[in-house]
Amino acid sequence: MRKFSDDFMMGAATAAHQVEGNNIYSDFWTMEHLPGTVYKEPSLDAVDHYYKYKEDIQLLVNAGLNTYRFSIEWARIEPSKGNFDQNEIEHYRQVLRFCHQNNVTPIVTLHHFSSPKWLISEGGWESDSTIEYFGNYSRHVVSELGELIPYICTINEANIGKQIEKIMKRMMAGANEKKSVKKQESVDVQVGLNVDLKANMEQYYRALGEAFGIDPRNVQTFISPRTDNGELIIMKCHEKARTVIKEINPNIKVGITFSLYDHQALPGGEPFVDKEQHEDFLNYLPFLQEDDFLGVQNYSRKIHGPDGVVQPDENTRVTKMGYEYYPEALGNVLRFVAKHWKKPIIVTENGISTDHDPDRVEFIERALNGVYQCIEEGINVIGYTYWSLLDNFEWQLGYAQTFGLIAVDRSTQTRYPKDSLSFLGNIKKAGLHGLKV
Repeated sequence: MRKFSDDFMMGAATAAHQVEGNNIYSDFWTMEHLPGTVYKEPSLDAVDHYYKYKEDIQLLVNAGLNTYRFSIEWARIEPSKGNFDQNEIEHYRQVLRFCHQNNVTPIVTLHHFSSPKWLISEGGWESDSTIEYFGNYSRHVVSELGELIPYICTINEANIGKQIEKIMKRMMAGANEKKSVKKQESVDVQVGLNVDLKANMEQYYRALGEAFGIDPRNVQTFISPRTDNGELIIMKCHEKARTVIKEINPNIKVGITFSLYDHQALPGGEPFVDKEQHEDFLNYLPFLQEDDFLGVQNYSRKIHGPDGVVQPDENTRVTKMGYEYYPEALGNVLRFVAKHWKKPIIVTENGISTDHDPDRVEFIERALNGVYQCIEEGINVIGYTYWSLLDNFEWQLGYAQTFGLIAVDRSTQTRYPKDSLSFLGNIKKAGLHGLKV
């Protein structure tokens, strides 16, 4: 029985704002506490990973895993423009050192959705000035911590703003036609950013403008619907960070991550698939040619017919998030990406929200079968990090979603590893023994 190579990176992922707690200088913290907020609840202490990171990484290690993808929080490092907090640098230095002490490969993300509040007040992700700001932040982090970071994802899901824009347009069209918005449409983005038009958006945006001290029409967070100019700014930020990183430490492997669905066509749906694949991924390729690896993030598929996206029927197996339960999507996406990308690929996110852990075990088994088959076909997949290590703050959806390999009682912050954690670890320790390859 063949197995994953010993140097294959296998582990789990988190994002700072979703797990650390008390990210008080970030735009998300501001939005969570606004009158009329669209967030179901504030992040507050989250799951206290800021203080309990050693316990959490140790649980990963004890399971037999060797990789941890996490983000460094820009709002902690630079809480006000141009002022860098050395205490926060030292915190992340300790996280990185703990990884190395335990033979865990750290994959660091420099930006995972949340931004400093001051950045949004300066124009946010539609402002050319953000390119220089992001470069300055990247330079500071890598100058201080680069020797401890083998892999950097500059930006998480660089295409998310464009995906949200498309969702908003579809929902507006449905509302204008007086059609009901189905569950799959209201939870359409792969990360739990619930774009619910029923909220009183006028009141919310008025409060948003006041909070950031600018015209509410100019509040451009990373997850705001994005213009073509905003798309270009994101990619220029990536290029700027890559240049800075390579100047300081050329040994660091630099990449970026994208949210990618497995787009499938029924007869007549092929033009829709071609369009989605171009907008989700192919359009970005010119900006990635000097990258060392690509981060692929996938949770489900979309089926397209002659009239566009075909919604799952009532008999379709779905996850707690409302996605179709379809672990095979990951292998299909890797094959699509590999047609256009010959350098290494890391699966930086793949997972399922469910309260029934055997469903998670099955999902992991089937998804990793797909990864293994892709490797056998010659596709250069070098790592897999499940989303997520911990049940955490799922953005606008709060704490109800459960993606984690580890449950957390937030009243005591006690950790409860799930069977799926040891299952994933056993795959790493024993290859694919017992899996149906």
